[in-house]
Amino acid sequence: MKHIAKKRFGQNFLTDQGVIASLVEAISPKMDDLMVEIGPGLGALTKPLLQRLKLLHVVEVDRDIIAWMQTEYNKPAYANNAINIHNADALKFDFTSLGKNLRVTGNLPYNISTPILFHLLDNVSHITDMHFMLQKEVVERMVADPSTPAYGRLSVMLQYKLKMDYLITVPPEAFEPAPKVESAFVRCVPHAMLPFIANDEAFFAKVVLAAFGQRRKTLRNTLKGLLEDDGFTKLNINSQLRAENLSVEDFVRISNYLTQA
Repeated sequence: MKHIAKKRFGQNFLTDQGVIASLVEAISPKMDDLMVEIGPGLGALTKPLLQRLKLLHVVEVDRDIIAWMQTEYNKPAYANNAINIHNADALKFDFTSLGKNLRVTGNLPYNISTPILFHLLDNVSHITDMHFMLQKEVVERMVADPSTPAYGRLSVMLQYKLKMDYLITVPPEAFEPAPKVESAFVRCVPHAMLPFIANDEAFFAKVVLAAFGQRRKTLRNTLKGLLEDDGFTKLNINSQLRAENLSVEDFVRISNYLTQA
């Protein structure tokens, strides 16, 4: 089958065998792992993962690819490999339905990668680790330190729940069709214990969103109506700083101060 990549699904198929081998090595799948691949496409990761797993779950929205998989993985070569195909939108899929200690991987569609990451955060209690191919710029934002240009809302919200490692950079020519940007592979591991605990995580998210809503403005302006001058003083946080200058711990402190009884 010659599958034509569909722009509406953000499809870019990984074809470089050297890169694929590096990704599988980084994931290091074990036979009994409970693993799900998001957007399996034409099997670049799926096939080597199947060789190492008793069972692989895949979540795919493209019905043409579903039809191809149902034929491809029904061949004698895959007789000993179990694959469970879920024809679903990853943004709406209930990952907790697969069980606990879930390992998640995939070459995420770049046009919806951030919403997928936030959706997975809601399922993080069931997840052991995640390995994703993403746009390089997104991975840089995920792992960014405070007071750097890439640091933002995504950095804070993900780092609150995850330890993340930038693994490798992947050039456009490793894909077909080649994307217009560089890609990167990232490992995300939920904290065994949260380093800093927000008493109200929904309010914590609200504070972070407000602070970065106008990132060139000072915290005194972006948090006006939430945190006033006396609050900044009590927290020993300079109200003239910008959101990008605060650590995850600082945002948790602000949130907990505002929600204390």
